[in-house]
Amino acid sequence: MHEEALDNHAVRCPYCDTAFELQVDASQGSHETWEDCPRCCAPIQLRIEVSPVSGELESLSLGRDDDVL
Repeated sequence: MHEEALDNHAVRCPYCDTAFELQVDASQGSHETWEDCPRCCAPIQLRIEVSPVSGELESLSLGRDDDVL
């Protein structure tokens, strides 16, 4: 993990609509991962798209456990 590649993003839980800050590590490249909601503990699916050229975050998608991202 590279601290300069960490970005904070304001997001909302797709289950309970709670707003929270999500830290995204762009140094890992494009990937999918899971994060639990800090309020309702539901599993949130994350799709992180990172530019292969610049290494910058291009998009961040959140979905429910049964969503197809």
